[in-house]
Amino acid sequence: MRDRPKIKDIAEKAGVSVATVSRALSDSALVTPETRQRIHDLARELNYRPNVSARNLRTRKSMAVLLVVRDVGNPFYLDVLKGVEATAREAGYAVLMGNTENDPLREIEYFNMLRDGHADGMILMTGKLPPEGGNRTGAWNHLPVVVALEMIEGSELPHVQVDNVGAAREAVEHLIGLGHRRIAHISGPVPEPMSVYRREGYRLAMREAGLDIPPGYEVRGNFLLEGGLECCRALFALPEPPTALFVANDEMAYGAAHELRRMGRDVPSEVSVVGFDDLYLSKAFYPPLTTVSQPRAEIGRTAMGLLLSILSGGRVEGGEPIVLPTALNIRGSTAPPCI
Repeated sequence: MRDRPKIKDIAEKAGVSVATVSRALSDSALVTPETRQRIHDLARELNYRPNVSARNLRTRKSMAVLLVVRDVGNPFYLDVLKGVEATAREAGYAVLMGNTENDPLREIEYFNMLRDGHADGMILMTGKLPPEGGNRTGAWNHLPVVVALEMIEGSELPHVQVDNVGAAREAVEHLIGLGHRRIAHISGPVPEPMSVYRREGYRLAMREAGLDIPPGYEVRGNFLLEGGLECCRALFALPEPPTALFVANDEMAYGAAHELRRMGRDVPSEVSVVGFDDLYLSKAFYPPLTTVSQPRAEIGRTAMGLLLSILSGGRVEGGEPIVLPTALNIRGSTAPPCI
């Protein structure tokens, strides 16, 4: 088997020193553009690949970042991962995905990986920090962490998110505009901030339209399909059930629509359903789901860009979050009420 090409092989072929090759491969300004290009061409010709382990020992960097999520099985995270990875690869970083399944011990393990140098930074999408020393938010603020999509109130970490209140309000206004008055809400796991803000958007739209929210019209879900089934069942056991549902994510909306079909209630002629996320399955769902679309890949790119700024020595204050736009995609799961 041929030996792996080394920097000295490129140097011999190019007729320059090993130091010059090393600088050229690092795109140093100390090497002329012509020489840099010639050395890069020779590296490709020889199929040269840098020794990452040796480089990491020199720089004391792992050249890896963690993307930590609640549930790796949720398709929502796929486009976020694509955005994170595209930006990370351009900067020479690999992306490791961490799956907490809402387990506090797993959350601590991933933060310890970061603190111990097994990763250089983290994009956190769980909406919470693990407790340490009784301080829920402050203990981890010194670490290179960007919070994406979810919100951690009281944290000084930089955030990338959407306007959950405004997006939820727009979704409910769509139902009101169709003529619905009995609109219920299946929330996420309140009191987590993202779930609270989406619920606030629902309440705001109802209040501005002069509509009451009857007892039992707000039910707490868990962002899982099974939660949508159970919450829908509870809503349609009420003496006067709703004619429309605003559901805090698409996965629960799928569950709610499935339960409505099981009960013999047609979507949308009898009950309209609006979700939140615009998963790729929502177009293929029957009927296609009206839902709030989040710029998932852009969330990933923006969060990774912030993290790279931190890792390169830039100071990124928590301050005001970066807020990306959403869009309401109106499809076949909403219609005027039949009564």
